[in-house]
Parts: sequence; C-alpha cells; structure tokens
Amino acid sequence: MLKPTKLAKNNFLSSLDLSTNEVLNILELANNLKNKKLNIELNNKVLGLIFDKSSTRTRVSFQIAMTRLGGSTIDLNPSTSQIGRGEPIKDTARVLSRYFDAIAIRTFDHSDLEEYAKWSTIPVINALTDLEHPCQALADFLTIHEEFIDFKNVILTFIGDGNNVANSLILCGALLGVEVRIACPKGYEPNSLVIKKAYEIYKNKDLLKITNDPYNAVSGANVLYTDVWSSMGEENKKAEKDKSFDGFTIDNNLVSKAEKDAIILHCLPAYRSKEITDEVFESNKNRIFEQAENRLHVQQALLSCLLY
Repeated sequence: MLKPTKLAKNNFLSSLDLSTNEVLNILELANNLKNKKLNIELNNKVLGLIFDKSSTRTRVSFQIAMTRLGGSTIDLNPSTSQIGRGEPIKDTARVLSRYFDAIAIRTFDHSDLEEYAKWSTIPVINALTDLEHPCQALADFLTIHEEFIDFKNVILTFIGDGNNVANSLILCGALLGVEVRIACPKGYEPNSLVIKKAYEIYKNKDLLKITNDPYNAVSGANVLYTDVWSSMGEENKKAEKDKSFDGFTIDNNLVSKAEKDAIILHCLPAYRSKEITDEVFESNKNRIFEQAENRLHVQQALLSCLLY
C-alpha cells in the first residue's frame, strides 16, 4: 500500500527542495487521496499559518488538508499578533517551533521565509513568496498529469509576467523533464538565477525556452497557462504593466495556434479581458477549477510527507 515517504529535506521553500522522485511520489499520493484510495492520519498535528499576503485558495486548501489528515490549523494574523509589531523572525520562529508541528508562510520577501527556516526546528512551507509558489506548481503538474497521463511530449506554455508562478513552473518542470516555454514582454523575464538552476537540471537544454513572442510560444503547446499581470504589492505598477502586456492576452486566436487537445490553466484570481478573455476562460478547454481543487490534494500529500 502506498504510504507517505519522509522527504530528504525538512522544509519546502522551493520546488528544488524536492527530488524528481519526491515530486512524483507526492503527485501519486495526491491522486490516491483525491480518489479516496488512501487515508492518512496525522494524529492531531497542528499547522500554523502566517499570511502576510491575502489568500483564498492557499489558506482554505491548507486548512482543509490538515483537517482531512486528522490535524488542525491556527491562523496567526500578523495584524493581531506580535508578528505585525516587529518581533524578530528568529524569536517568533523559535517560539512557534515549540507549539506547532509545521508552519506555512505566505509573504513578500523570500529571505524572510529563509529566516524562519533557519531558526525553526519544525518544517517550514512556502505558501507563496515573491520568488516562488512551489505548492501551486505541484497542483499544476497534478492537473497536467490527470489530463495527459504522463509528462512525455507535453509542452507547457506560460504567457504573462515572469513571476513567482513562472519561476516554480520552470523549476518543477525541469525536475519532471517537461518542456516549459515562458512568453513575456521584454524586461519581464523570470528570475535569472531560476533559469540558470533549471538549465543545470534539464538533460535536454532545449526544453526550456524564454521568448517575447506569445504566438511562437503557443505553437504546438498542450497547456496554456497565465496569471495576473500585476501581483499583490504591485498595485502602483498596474497601468504601466497593462500597457507593457498588450498582446499577451490568451484569446481564441492564440489558443488556435496550440494543439487541438490543449487545456487552459490559471492559478486565480483571473481578470477577464486582461490576461485571458472570458470566452477562453469559460471554454471547454478550461481545467482551472480542477487545478484549484488540486491545491488541496497536493498539500495534503506534502503535509503527510513532512509530518507522517
């Protein structure tokens, strides 16, 4: 019977904290949990949530994941705790390590997440930083696996800002050997260090492509993926980015250049007429809500591997 396997690393700060086999194991666990072929009991373990950024799917999916595992969550809102008053991370981390069994953190600076991990004696999970969104990538690749059975010959094209989601898609795609194409305007390419790390992992360097031409990027693609152009904390850049990203909307014309069996993904929330048209969003190619549901299942699997 399939059981959780303890991860080699105690934390999940980046997609690169997992090996290829660990990613595949988590996806298999998630699939079995989703289809009720597996039950895992964590015996009253407690997950702390520290969210500096607003959240719907991440917060709810982690809470339900822990509940289904027989555990519980405590939400530490920075505005109603000492965290928001400037208590040093190293002090907070050492105290919370004595209360919780794991902490999921959603914040801006990736360095803050790393500081929590440095001082914590319990697993720290990246629930989103400005650099990466690795839990999202796990859900994305579970959705792709459900659709195409395996990752052989799958081409994933992300159109939009080279942001945290794009970074994690690149890294997780590298681990799984999936061809990943990123199409973005000049100046909005993914993190250069992330690209360098991905090229070091890929056996075939041609499987990662960064381009400024969305039409070239979608040609022959099986998965078209987009995200908001302006992330949380970039409200002051919205007008500028809307102008820069003109021509990078996933519309029917762009979709027609992809494979006939291509599916549409979006990590939500979506802004119709910006990064995606309403027609494409509501089309039968949409797997966005399956993708959102899969956040729950992969996080349940991830937590079981960290805490079992």
